[in-house]
Amino acid sequence: MASTLEQNVLEAQPREAGTKNHARRVRREGKIPAVVYGASKDAVPVSVDPRHVLRILRSDTGHNTIFDLALEGGEPTKAMIVDWQYEPIKGHLLHIDLKRIAMDKALRVSVPIVLQGTPEGVKTEGGILEQILREVEIECLPGDIPSHIDVDVSDLTFGKVLRVSDLPHNEKLKFLSDANQPVAHVTSVKEEVVATPEAVAAEAGAVPAEPEVIKKGKTETDEEGEAAGDKPEKGEKKAEKKEKK
Repeated sequence: MASTLEQNVLEAQPREAGTKNHARRVRREGKIPAVVYGASKDAVPVSVDPRHVLRILRSDTGHNTIFDLALEGGEPTKAMIVDWQYEPIKGHLLHIDLKRIAMDKALRVSVPIVLQGTPEGVKTEGGILEQILREVEIECLPGDIPSHIDVDVSDLTFGKVLRVSDLPHNEKLKFLSDANQPVAHVTSVKEEVVATPEAVAAEAGAVPAEPEVIKKGKTETDEEGEAAGDKPEKGEKKAEKKEKK
């Protein structure tokens, strides 16, 4: 378990808290707006270099990294990134929240779980390893936050489930996630079957419908025509009788 305490420095400049126009002006200058709060002190609006923020977020310790925040005109303080926003289309950083950290007070953080080794169920039983839980929530002092938690899964076979309680524990870390929560297991390889209409009908026990037969002959309209309009009128019948006479 590697510690997240690194010798990083993030420089910040005070800025005026205002409207969206103020934020746009900060971004045009190549910076992004941010807010620093915590440690029982007032929140302070600042601007920071997005390249330095991305360097921290993309490091091994990520957002759990604790660094020195060097605020112009103030004393350096330990801080970490607790929230950040990206522009949805181009993916540029828009805003971040920074929290002052007291090194003698415990923090709640989520730490990645890294599976190591090849499970026995994969090597000898033809299964595949499925990781169900990728982060675990812990509580510890800032200087003891691990960058990740490694766990050996070599002995994992079919029917066995790796749970939070099986992760490496020590007296410095307090696990907050449910101890019975599954982390990983070995499962069988599922073949993808493409269902055809015939297969679906056979599985359901359905009989394919016969094609509709178009009957030749008189239609209902024709029959209605004969009944209503094709019979000779009474006058026509009298004319026929006179001709016979």
